[in-house]
Amino acid sequence: MSALEWFAYKPLGGGIFWIQERFYESGNRANIWLVRGSQRDLVIDAGLGLRSLPDYLRDAGLLASPDGAGPRPLLAVATHVHFDHSGGLRHFEDVAVHSAEAAALLRGDNYEAVTWLSDRELARLPRPGWRARHFCVPPVRPSRLLQEGDVISLGDRQLTVMHMPGHSRGSICLHDQEHKILFSGDVVYDGSMIDWLPYSNISDYVVSCQRLMELVNRGLVEKVLPGHFNIFGAERLYQLASNYISKAGVCHKVSTCAMRSIASIALHLTNSRGASS
Repeated sequence: MSALEWFAYKPLGGGIFWIQERFYESGNRANIWLVRGSQRDLVIDAGLGLRSLPDYLRDAGLLASPDGAGPRPLLAVATHVHFDHSGGLRHFEDVAVHSAEAAALLRGDNYEAVTWLSDRELARLPRPGWRARHFCVPPVRPSRLLQEGDVISLGDRQLTVMHMPGHSRGSICLHDQEHKILFSGDVVYDGSMIDWLPYSNISDYVVSCQRLMELVNRGLVEKVLPGHFNIFGAERLYQLASNYISKAGVCHKVSTCAMRSIASIALHLTNSRGASS
């Protein structure tokens, strides 16, 4: 299957494109965002990597320069290293990730990447004989380590890194303050916020949600482009963040601890089988 078949895109205007892996039919299917700038283009999250995303972007004409001067530099940023967001980073020459998860990406740590993929999640196989048990996030050497407050300049658009741990220890959002857009990764999306994975932290998540609410209170976000599911606005962002905080009490922490233990065991078993197969 070609890259052109594997991916599909939707233009959102303003140089932003929403890209998805068509045949990965799972709630874990991540949104991929292409943001075009006057001097640099940016990919936010890279999907599973079963087909080359850079090849798709070129073949679909999404990297063509309007003045015919050739493609601009292309940077791929992972909002965090979970497999559904980081598997495709291996296809990019220029990769950025938060420093807290850089070592996991460099060593191809599929425990921290929470790699669990099943054959039944793929409506079509990327190639004959492919099996999910062979899938892993390969080691990738980041070319740039991100920190809170860093600015990624695309020329005519500036994106500020916001370190928002909780879902994972290196989770980030990218904030386009001028256009009041937040690329939120898995920090927040319109669904149940997951805080029971390895390196998740409820206390950190509460602080991150407080920061999200403050962005809304200050009128700095009007549109959220999340890591999963659909785009939503400021009112829904505030509601999701405040709901999480209100539920993050003792009972939630106890049940989450149990879920994390189960997930940890399952991940160790899954990835040990994958390594030996």
